[in-house]
Amino acid sequence: MTTQSALLKVMSDAARKAARGLNRDFGELAELQVARKAPADFVSAADLKAEQVLFEALTKARPGYSFHGEERGLIEGTDKTHTWIVDPLDGTTNFLHAIPHFAINIALEREGVVVAAVTYNPATNELFWAEKGKGCYVNDKRLRVAARRHLDESVLATGIPFLGHGQHGRFLKELHQITQRVAGVRRFGSAALDLAWVAAGRYDGYWERDLAPWDLAAGVLMVTEAGGKVTNADGGDDVLASGSICAANLEIHPLLLERLAVAAK
Repeated sequence: MTTQSALLKVMSDAARKAARGLNRDFGELAELQVARKAPADFVSAADLKAEQVLFEALTKARPGYSFHGEERGLIEGTDKTHTWIVDPLDGTTNFLHAIPHFAINIALEREGVVVAAVTYNPATNELFWAEKGKGCYVNDKRLRVAARRHLDESVLATGIPFLGHGQHGRFLKELHQITQRVAGVRRFGSAALDLAWVAAGRYDGYWERDLAPWDLAAGVLMVTEAGGKVTNADGGDDVLASGSICAANLEIHPLLLERLAVAAK
């Protein structure tokens, strides 16, 4: 299935439309930094503009669906069975520093289950997409998780707690358990792309805590549709509610969970 369904075309078109504004703002951001103006305020405006474009495009295509966005929160629609879960700019700090690694994240939840997902990096023009039961793709290429079976040959991704965010002590214990057993750990600054890259086999696994539903919803479906396994960081099924994640192929996933459990002792 390299031809997108009508639903995925709606989502992809909305992402590409919002990306046009982000690309323009991304180009202007370098000038703002040089001029030492207020880039943080500029990025906040870029976030809001992108979410407005997504809101208008998605609600026009599917009137009545609820909309849960990072910037405007939950807007309930007349159709209580469907909810868009949207992050207009995942990787805001990268965007703020003119690092071309950020994404627009869109998922559709139907009766509590994510059934379609799009993650788009405007800087690289890579569109990751998945639909429940129909596989995961980047542009027109089918994706599968990596086939590595051992931690010592694996490259993992994570997120590092920063000022006012997360539990630094717990993270350092987890990092101690994992780094001495793997080929490498990466922290690129976008949970949406971390999960898309696990689905693509670029990363062998990914773990992180203190995340929001709009960070995770699309990527959970992508990794699953690419043949991987996803739980929260403690092995439970309530990924979106817990705000934590552990994602990998079927062989690496239990090994990563084991290290996280040891770190918690």
